[in-house]
Amino acid sequence: MEKFVIEGGVPLTGTVVPAGNKNAALPLLAACLLTDEEIVLHNVPRIRDTDAMLVLLEDLGVAVEQRSDNTVVLCAEGVRRTDVDPTLAERIRASFLVAGPLLARFGEALLPPPGGDVIGRRRLDPHLDAFRALGARVEHSRDIRLTAPDGGLQACDFFMDEPSVMGTENALMAAALTPGTSVIRNAASEPHVQDLARMLIRMGAAIEGVGSNVMHVHGLARLGGCEHSVSPDHIEIASFMALAGVTGGELRIRDCVPDDLRMIRLVFQRLGLRSELDGEDVVVPGDQKLVMARDAGGYQVKVEDGPWPAFPADLTSIALALATQSEGTVLIFEKMFENRLIFTDKLVLMGAHIILCDPHRAVISGPARLRGERLESPDIRAGMAMLIAALCADGVSEIGNIRQIDRGYERIDERLAALGARIERQVA
Repeated sequence: MEKFVIEGGVPLTGTVVPAGNKNAALPLLAACLLTDEEIVLHNVPRIRDTDAMLVLLEDLGVAVEQRSDNTVVLCAEGVRRTDVDPTLAERIRASFLVAGPLLARFGEALLPPPGGDVIGRRRLDPHLDAFRALGARVEHSRDIRLTAPDGGLQACDFFMDEPSVMGTENALMAAALTPGTSVIRNAASEPHVQDLARMLIRMGAAIEGVGSNVMHVHGLARLGGCEHSVSPDHIEIASFMALAGVTGGELRIRDCVPDDLRMIRLVFQRLGLRSELDGEDVVVPGDQKLVMARDAGGYQVKVEDGPWPAFPADLTSIALALATQSEGTVLIFEKMFENRLIFTDKLVLMGAHIILCDPHRAVISGPARLRGERLESPDIRAGMAMLIAALCADGVSEIGNIRQIDRGYERIDERLAALGARIERQVA
């Protein structure tokens, strides 16, 4: 077990390059199962979740070569099994992303319950409904057994009962290897879903409507290999923006996708954090006085998450930490996961002014003078929120269970130290 020891109060200043998008890398890795040809992926973040996915793929028979720190070469020609090891599956929620590729290419898959953050119920129904629409038989007890009909999956016109990101990704991958045209309606359209669609196009599928909630997938009986780069992580970019804001530092975040940041920059501006675009870079000016905006008529501002292009659920914890250092009051309404805001008691311990109204709503008044404390990270984004709080707090903080943070942020301690943070990784 390791922990971070952080001395707060130092402005983070300098330039940082965002890592590849974790939530894009995981389905892109799983997509290697769709072909017996080589897949070369660049800009793959070296984090616990991608490492866990690579181990799972190797266990299925995929040949994996780490060509450089962030380039992975995969070949699924020798896949020898379609049942996922339960111990490997429980490490990550994304273990379920192999379901669509295995079902489409091999006609069967046996999936144990996936792991992941304990942030509330996360339904598998959209995945299973998509597989049924494609003609698969679904048997569900503790494990889930998927079986394609004789002759393979059949193209379909499918409406998802919710715009599930991973459900859309599984449907996309299965449809790409199903001959004919499948239509996915009420689809998720997050940047990572778009990135997967772009790679499937490189593999030979034709996909219309990328970035919208209706996608037409012209699938093939066989897909080929390709070379692809994982897009920059907009969640990590936003996390660095918040870190700069609460510490008063001036930060340049290089090589972003500005269109992916429209709603994020808008919401952060409501919380008092101004940012600028310089080409593909995001610049957070230093020494900002954070003051929350008010809605027309002087009404209190509200931050709420939703399906893309709304504010991402993965950033509600980060927005909450940012709000503790901004003058004013805000209601944060987390609609998607009922346990996401439970960690706020840790920030209250540090001195934050937070009223947790219920599992979905919190009222934050700022700015609060935070003090260092000993904390435990319950999930990836709550861990980053604690890190944000610790870096602007008076005194020394210790954050335990940092494997949760390592699941989503590559070498975060080294990269923060390069920006001036006083942070050390120690054995707990």
